[in-house]
Amino acid sequence: MLKLVCFGDSITARKEGLDTPMLTTKLAEQLDNFEVINAGVSGNNTVDAISRIENDVMKHKPDLVTVWFGANDAAFHKMVDLNTYKSNMYKITQMIKPERTILISPAPVDENVQFARSNDVLFDYASAVKQVAVDTGSHFVDCFSEMIACDDYPHILKGTRNDGLHFGDKGYDFLVHLLVEKIREASYLAELNRRSVD
Repeated sequence: MLKLVCFGDSITARKEGLDTPMLTTKLAEQLDNFEVINAGVSGNNTVDAISRIENDVMKHKPDLVTVWFGANDAAFHKMVDLNTYKSNMYKITQMIKPERTILISPAPVDENVQFARSNDVLFDYASAVKQVAVDTGSHFVDCFSEMIACDDYPHILKGTRNDGLHFGDKGYDFLVHLLVEKIREASYLAELNRRSVD
C-alpha cells in the first residue's frame, strides 16, 4: 500500500464534525491503494512547516505528499512576506522531492465574512506556488483559480464556522475531486519511474 501525507494548516486538519479530519477521510474513501495520513496543524505557516516536516512528514516515508500552506502566510495579522513564502515552498518541495510533492495553491476566501485576508493578496501567494511547481517540476493543483472561477464560490467555502476561510463538506468535495485525479496521475508516474530504475 502506498502512503500519502497531507501536510498543511487548519484547512488540512479540520474535522467539520467528523471524528477524523475531513480532507483525509474523503481522500481515503476514494483512494483504496493509499494509507492517508493527516499532518495538518491549525495556525501553521510555511515557517512552522519547515520546523516540523521531519517529524510530521518524512518519518512516514511517504510516496506522495500534498503541501497546502498560504492561508496563514497571507494573513494580514501574521503575514510571511511573499519572497520568504516562496523560498520556504522551494525548501519544502526539495526536502520531500519534487516528484513526490503535490503543491496546492491557497484557496480564495469569502471577503464578506473574512477580514484578515484578501483575494488580491491570496492570488499573489497562489501564483508563487504555481511558479515553485513549474520551477521544480512538482505536481500542482490550483485550488485558488479553480474555486474562484465558480460563480457560487462563497457557497462552496461555507463551513460550520462560516468565517469565509474554513470550508465544509462542499469545499472539501470540490478539492478532493481535483486532488484524486492529480494523486492518481502522480502515483502512476512514480510507478513508471520505479520500473525504469529497476
